[in-house]
Amino acid sequence: MFSRQTQSIIYNWKPDPLQRMLDFDFLCKREIPSVASLITPGAKKGNTKVFMGTDETIIPVYGTTADAAAAHPNADVFINYASFRSAYSSSLEALQIPSIRTVVIIAEGVPISDVRRLISAAKKHGKIVIGPATVGGIQAGAFKIGDTAGTVENIVRCKLYRPGCVGFVSKSGGLSNEMYNILGRTTNGLYEGIAIGGDVFAGSSFLDHVLRYEQIPEIKLIVVLGELGGSSELDIADAIKQGRITKPVCAWVSGTCASMFPTEVQFGHAGAKSGGDDRESAAAKNQALRDAGAFVPQSFDTFSEVISQCYKRLVDQGVVVEESEVVPPDVPVNYYNAVEEGRVRRATGIISTICDDRGEEPSYAGHPISELIESDCSIGDVLSLLWFKRRLPRYATKFIEMVLILVADHGPCVSGAHNTIVAARAGKDLVSCLASGLLTIGPRFGGAIDDAARYFKKAVDNGSDPDDFVESMKRLGVRIPGIGHRIKSADNLDKRVILMKQYASDNFPSTRYLNYALAVEQVTLKKASNLVLNVDGCIAALFLDLMDSCAAFSQEEMQQIVEIGYLNGMFVLGRSIGLIGHALDQKRLAQPLYRHPWDDVMYM
Repeated sequence: MFSRQTQSIIYNWKPDPLQRMLDFDFLCKREIPSVASLITPGAKKGNTKVFMGTDETIIPVYGTTADAAAAHPNADVFINYASFRSAYSSSLEALQIPSIRTVVIIAEGVPISDVRRLISAAKKHGKIVIGPATVGGIQAGAFKIGDTAGTVENIVRCKLYRPGCVGFVSKSGGLSNEMYNILGRTTNGLYEGIAIGGDVFAGSSFLDHVLRYEQIPEIKLIVVLGELGGSSELDIADAIKQGRITKPVCAWVSGTCASMFPTEVQFGHAGAKSGGDDRESAAAKNQALRDAGAFVPQSFDTFSEVISQCYKRLVDQGVVVEESEVVPPDVPVNYYNAVEEGRVRRATGIISTICDDRGEEPSYAGHPISELIESDCSIGDVLSLLWFKRRLPRYATKFIEMVLILVADHGPCVSGAHNTIVAARAGKDLVSCLASGLLTIGPRFGGAIDDAARYFKKAVDNGSDPDDFVESMKRLGVRIPGIGHRIKSADNLDKRVILMKQYASDNFPSTRYLNYALAVEQVTLKKASNLVLNVDGCIAALFLDLMDSCAAFSQEEMQQIVEIGYLNGMFVLGRSIGLIGHALDQKRLAQPLYRHPWDDVMYM
């Protein structure tokens, strides 16, 4: 049924079983991955990355079974992870595709009527169904279905990375793992193992697989682990009597304890139920197998001894020739698992000191978002936490909000708004329109706040006289940032500057940087009436005063904030509000593509 070239299509795939299959491929040193493609119902065609050892490989993802099968005609195993509600329709579709030979149904609880129809369809099309309610199966050293055989460590312990001589069949996936371990200790290991599934009706029977094992030359010993309920084990006994099975069979039917209960008992599987026909009891089926010539222990405790004895006889008879053990490669450890187990250390690529999104809810500078909302936190408080990593007093956060209001928009004609409008009228999306406007922010548009803060701070800290400061800037050929306005003058002061000065006077503990900026203004006004302290200069000076008078900031922090460019961030943040407004305004008005008028261009 399987080989080292077998490939599968996984429906409604899960990441962990997928990776375990490929880890098994790596252990077995397969040339091609055992998974050809994946199906996410209804999705568009795509890809997912997985590991083969330490190398990453890409497996295509399709939206339909038909597309996956058409693209990968060599994939003949369909592994179905659909729920019990949709397992029937998806499995039936797979059974009708010529290239698919085996359908594995993982879900349990599939309606009995649906399973019967699937069994009938499988017989009609000459296909094999494993399940429902199964983990699948494995051919040692060749192919593994999903989570069969458990972890990599268990696979290595059970020697499943290379073929042995035992064919095994069971209903239970969990007990299959236990038996693989027993077979690994008592024989040269498993050749193929199948868990047919624990529901009342299984797509294939014990006998189906035992008869297959009879025809596989590499299998020398057949092991069956049954359970009470049903007659599958009796079918094996009959086949042994009829001579259809000639290889030695070691078998045990679990559930002998059922006879101790006075009433019917339902065990773990839907099909494992006592109280029916006496011939279906565990004791009766064990005896029938024993009478037919199978090797049956007195209890499960001695099952491993019986298997070991049968295997040794085969070795002594020369039927089984033992070979030297193969050393499998080490499967690389999954990085995230290794981290969780504390077995690896790796330098981080990013440092974050302002927020943490790993817990129940994100936090800003150590304050959970819910706490901020419940405490009636303002946007100024959020900005203070994410920019300055501390809660600032209310007068400071209100000033921050005042600044955002003041710089939010200066009309459609400034460069940022103009760019945003042109982009919006070109049909660009909102983010592109905003980015187009923000890219104009710099030394000539918005950048004066940072520069003004740098120059005013240096002058105040050095004790420079305002007259000397103005003259030194003149000698350098540098216009004083924050001084000068195209329209406003000493006789027509900027209302925004007046409001900020008044707020600072009423609320700030100290305004020594603003006082210095106003002293510089008195010097520059002697040269021209429009060389007034403008909005940028006032914001810069008052931010210095805010930090200087707030005990939360050291001189080193103030210097760093000025040098990094925090203050220009205020302009970027506030102006984004206006730029978004302009973009939405143009889209709302359905304005056509903008073309600059010819009469506004001087052609030379």
